[in-house]
Amino acid sequence: MPLPPEDRHLSPRTGWTRAHWEAVADDLLTAVRPYASPAHALINLPGTRPSWSGRRSDGLEGYARTFLPAALRIAGAGGADPHGLLERYADGLDAGTRTPTSERDMADGDRESWPLITDRGQAMVEAASIAFALRLTRPWLWDRLDSGVRERVGRWLTGALHHAPNDNNWWLFPLSVGGFLAEAGIEEKDARAAVRQGLEKIDQWYLGHGWYTDGRPRAFDHYNGWALHLYPVLHAHLAGDKAVLAQYGSRLASHIAGYAHTFGADGAPIHQGRSLTYRFAATSSLWAGALTGHTPLPPGATRRLASGALRYFLDRGAVDENGLLTLGWHGPEPRLIQPYSGPASPYWAGSGFLGLLLSPEDPVWTDREELAPVETGDTVLALPQPGWLVQSTAADGLVRLHNHGSDDQPADHVQPDNPHYARLAHSTATGPTHEGTADNHLALLVGGEPTERGRIHPLGAGPGWAASTWRPHAAGHELPGVTVTSLTVAHGPDEVRLHLVTGAEPGTEVRHGGWAVAGTTVEAGPGAVARADGRLTSELIGLHGFTTAGTVPVPGGTAYGIEAALPVLTGALPEGTALLACAARLTAATSPSPLTDLGLTARPGAPCHLGVRWTDGSIWEIRIDTGTVSVTPLN
Repeated sequence: MPLPPEDRHLSPRTGWTRAHWEAVADDLLTAVRPYASPAHALINLPGTRPSWSGRRSDGLEGYARTFLPAALRIAGAGGADPHGLLERYADGLDAGTRTPTSERDMADGDRESWPLITDRGQAMVEAASIAFALRLTRPWLWDRLDSGVRERVGRWLTGALHHAPNDNNWWLFPLSVGGFLAEAGIEEKDARAAVRQGLEKIDQWYLGHGWYTDGRPRAFDHYNGWALHLYPVLHAHLAGDKAVLAQYGSRLASHIAGYAHTFGADGAPIHQGRSLTYRFAATSSLWAGALTGHTPLPPGATRRLASGALRYFLDRGAVDENGLLTLGWHGPEPRLIQPYSGPASPYWAGSGFLGLLLSPEDPVWTDREELAPVETGDTVLALPQPGWLVQSTAADGLVRLHNHGSDDQPADHVQPDNPHYARLAHSTATGPTHEGTADNHLALLVGGEPTERGRIHPLGAGPGWAASTWRPHAAGHELPGVTVTSLTVAHGPDEVRLHLVTGAEPGTEVRHGGWAVAGTTVEAGPGAVARADGRLTSELIGLHGFTTAGTVPVPGGTAYGIEAALPVLTGALPEGTALLACAARLTAATSPSPLTDLGLTARPGAPCHLGVRWTDGSIWEIRIDTGTVSVTPLN
């Protein structure tokens, strides 16, 4: 897509300005026009498979998820609409609500009516985007619609007030619809009740310091930013509700204080969680903070992070030859896609254009870019609520997330591990393996098959450390009496991973994967080493309890490349309580200190006492027992 010239004076890190954001929005919206139905109520993007909601629902999704960035673009320009977007979306409102019906009853002719909003139906999701878009463009669209169209659109939207959402961030969709309907004077009592109920629901999931669970007990991911913070804050901003904005805006500011550290210097968000195909929607909470004044970031840092993320994806093939966002990460990646995702699902990324609501004269657009947190120095930041330890290094701009708290497991049973949640670590430069040996995972081999991590029980996170306990699962069931206490300690670019295994059969084989890097060559070394195109290096060295080291290919690669390699350690458990320890490193630094300079002293037992000597000479004292840990830097 053609873009304006870079401005390296105003934006020394990314080169991008508001004009680039406007141009990208225009190009994305122009590219979907050929796929609109005759009356513009459905946008049916090409795709090899529909979502589980069906193609008619997918067409509604295409309409709704492009309507929101169109509304942000137009509202940010004070109603200017040189591309005639509002007329097309107005036509769609008319045609989509003429004969609301269910997918089952829909004929295969040229009818364009939208599916009704039902209990836990996809139309409820899309109704929220339509409602926000109508609020944003009200003077130029809603207020000029024929009264009959307004009545039909209002009637269709009210379905969100009277049907049950899924018990997670979906409670914010009736809230979003209710906010618009209350302002429009449609079923005001029920509309305001939907807003109140949505806020009450997410309050139950708020753990403090800016972090919500997403309905399930330990579900933490990007939905914290692009739904659980964005929707209530944007609603309060548009409604002018100062009390609600103060409460939820302060939560947003707390969230951004930690979340800003999870973007790499190249702009990449952490590759963790579901719906990753929404890509630069990861910036929406940053923009929401700047828009409402609830952010700890200076204006230039907000734009640097957001522009970096947008560039990251566009520079790496997120848009295909037809100008369409693909289902994937860089380019198409089927293994990232959830069953609910249709061809237009990636356009939830449109919420990333929220910054266009800020005036062109706002400091976010006029101040010079400032450094991203990852560029200001090496950081190891504990986020106790999600049970995460965020480790970043300025020399290579990488961010690693050590996970001791997010598993996405439901409350009433344990499902198979999801690679995007259950791993010990995720990063801005690597994706999880989906076949073969699991990356960043300790497995006991039972009958030759690796165990899964199952439900994660966080023990806490503090300066330089995070820990958890878990009960390995084999064939869907816990191993009787077996408990693993895991601790990650991080310092500079290096990590030490410690596992105390109790209750397992002596002689049980164990396997530990490191970081899987794409486009790799395997190198000889004292441990297991893989290097990505001479740039990104993954190392894994056994320190205690492991006997062999090697590197294995990753079948099908990862989201970062079709070829990848994974360092792996193996060993066998002794009788009694077993200590397993290894050192890991993911780095793109040109001349890092040898990882072999890291040392470990261990006095196994109950509890186990250890000393870690980092490559810079720092010494930490560690005590680990079943279900308890302590970490003390000595110098």
